[in-house]
Amino acid sequence: MVSNSITRKQISSWILVTLRESAWPPLSVIGFYLFGLAFHLYELYPNLDIPSHLFGGIAITYFYRSAIRNSEQFLGEIPYPVQVLFAFTATGTTIILWEFYETILDFLFQAHNVLGMFDTLKDMSYGLLGALVFTLFYRRR
Repeated sequence: MVSNSITRKQISSWILVTLRESAWPPLSVIGFYLFGLAFHLYELYPNLDIPSHLFGGIAITYFYRSAIRNSEQFLGEIPYPVQVLFAFTATGTTIILWEFYETILDFLFQAHNVLGMFDTLKDMSYGLLGALVFTLFYRRR
């Protein structure tokens, strides 16, 4: 009897291929963020937060688009509009979770990452703008 179920091997392969191909952009942004925190660059240059969120939105959208494209190997073809919508909404969710992270970091360690509601909305807007820019210029391979 042949099963149409997805195997652990397929999932493992999908994860490894996706990480190998597209984990470097989000990890680079996180590395830049940690470098900025370690050397207090965000205190010295408050506007450095803007490119961090903009490029974070681009990087995480690239990661999600790659993961979705790679999943087609075992899920079958996923319509292009669905890929775009899913990657964009997954990026939006990640942006919200990142803002929760910043708020929790402030609460626990008085890190002063969040400067108020306007700052949080601005950060999320730049992240979504990055996602939108990537979505508009990304081409399938």
